[in-house]
Amino acid sequence: MILQALNDYYERKQKATDGALPPQGFDNVQIGYLLVLQSDGSFDRIEPRYKQDKKKRVGEYFLLPQPVKRAAGIAANTLWDKKEYVLGVQTPVDHTDSPNKVAKAEAEFNKKAVRLPQQLAAFAEIVDELFNQTNEPQLAAVQTFLSDIDHKALASDEYFDELLSSDLNLSFKIRGSETLVAQSANISSHISNLQRKSTKGESVCLVSGEIGAVQRLHPALKGVRGAQSAGGNIVSFNSDSFCSYGKGKQDPNNAPVSQAAAFAYTTALNSLLDRNNKQCFQVGHTSTVCWAQCESPEPVELEYTLPGFMDEIDDPDLRTEQVANLYKSVQSGAYLKDDGDTAFYVLGLAPNNARLSVHFWLRGTVASFSKSIANFFNELDIDGREKIGHPSLFRLLCATAAFGKADNINPVLERAVINAALDGKHYPQAVLSEVLRRAKAERDINYYRAALIKAWLVRNRNKELTVSLDPDYQATGYQLGRLFATLEKLQEAANPGLNATIRDRYFSAASSAPVTVFSTLLRLSNHHLKKLEGGMPVFFEKQLGEIITKLDAAPFPARLSLEAQGEFAIGYYQQRQAFFKRKEETTEVESES
Repeated sequence: MILQALNDYYERKQKATDGALPPQGFDNVQIGYLLVLQSDGSFDRIEPRYKQDKKKRVGEYFLLPQPVKRAAGIAANTLWDKKEYVLGVQTPVDHTDSPNKVAKAEAEFNKKAVRLPQQLAAFAEIVDELFNQTNEPQLAAVQTFLSDIDHKALASDEYFDELLSSDLNLSFKIRGSETLVAQSANISSHISNLQRKSTKGESVCLVSGEIGAVQRLHPALKGVRGAQSAGGNIVSFNSDSFCSYGKGKQDPNNAPVSQAAAFAYTTALNSLLDRNNKQCFQVGHTSTVCWAQCESPEPVELEYTLPGFMDEIDDPDLRTEQVANLYKSVQSGAYLKDDGDTAFYVLGLAPNNARLSVHFWLRGTVASFSKSIANFFNELDIDGREKIGHPSLFRLLCATAAFGKADNINPVLERAVINAALDGKHYPQAVLSEVLRRAKAERDINYYRAALIKAWLVRNRNKELTVSLDPDYQATGYQLGRLFATLEKLQEAANPGLNATIRDRYFSAASSAPVTVFSTLLRLSNHHLKKLEGGMPVFFEKQLGEIITKLDAAPFPARLSLEAQGEFAIGYYQQRQAFFKRKEETTEVESES
């Protein structure tokens, strides 16, 4: 189903007037330098075609013959490649390093030098073969250049040293021509015809259902964070034990996907995974892409708004605006009227050595995903949002991780929260337990943790928790959380400038085993009340009395269940927020008077 959906997306984007995906046999390749030749094949100049992206040089994209798949062997690309293949040279050793580093670099240099003549010969062989098949005049110039490379002329060019130290791709252009040699109409047409005429290993394609030449090695998929630089695959097998019907691992019929379908799904996915594509976003360890399947090649609104809901963006106000528009669309039924029935997909991928593992695969419609996201944000809504804005999924997951670092996010929780947000599923209990564990360890119930706890209780237990403080919410854990927040506020009022409060010492015990600490805390509160002046003692006595009357007459509970601990956290957080609001309102009144 994944490959079929990607194949359909490729066909959809092929119809686009702007940003259409390349045809079979071609790819958008980054080229850093062009070797400009005279029509007789003599060297003219090196033309840089890169741009500076922060500290890194990035080549310009050209539509060229698709790259070959290579690991340790020698395999050349058609009319473009690294300097080792195109010129038979490699980056020289930097002798300014330490002696040990220089010795290692020289050993590696000498090892690679043995391969250089073979790499150059493989590149030249493809050019010769292509010339014999097309008689393209521009190829004759490239042949002449490759047969006797003028290294002296190359070395005299101002960009040659820069090229030597770079790892960017090279290609050819004839002086006076507007296009690269590989882009000539004759060569492009020939490569396209070769793709269509191939009948090697024909079989019924699992993706399209049509008979076609089977792809043995699928093109690499790049753009998944943490994966190998050479890319990975979601269709592969490297051992006979993984193969079907006793077929060896070299047999493509273990997973018969036609060359056309293999090219289509990998091209579509590589396009979606591109760092500049707005349909791609990162959530923890998972590189995620989303797309719609419809007749029109034009973007569907959810395709470029969904990443803004999930990932961190530079403009939090934009997310707030997008969420507001989403609420309106769902409530008014706009998605149902326009493209609500349009199929929509979300695919999450993570690295797994040379392969890519599918973390999740969600299918639905624009309407169903929109409703799920709106419900998700509605359940998260809690005091503090007006200052922080609607939280991204990434920021919520960081709240479950040690020190708030993305690298410490539990991949299992990651998938669970994404499923809850996009597919409307329940959260596993591990989400609540992990958030509470981090809150106790760090003695901090911040906005993100409170929002996630509230969402868990609302969805999994149908709790009627409100956005702001609800003094009448009849739950022991909630009222105990309020009581603890009030006792802490009392301590702060009695001891201005206090570095540590009862939260630092007692929060963990109070939220899990109330009987062990609350009696002590209430005794301490009497001392704190005596230090207050004016109307403050009366305020706190009334506040404490109001909360205690809502608790059972029996002693404080010996233990609180995980669910009750979550309610404790919400009661504590909302009571603290209520105190902050009251202080802000008092300050405003004083400033006005």
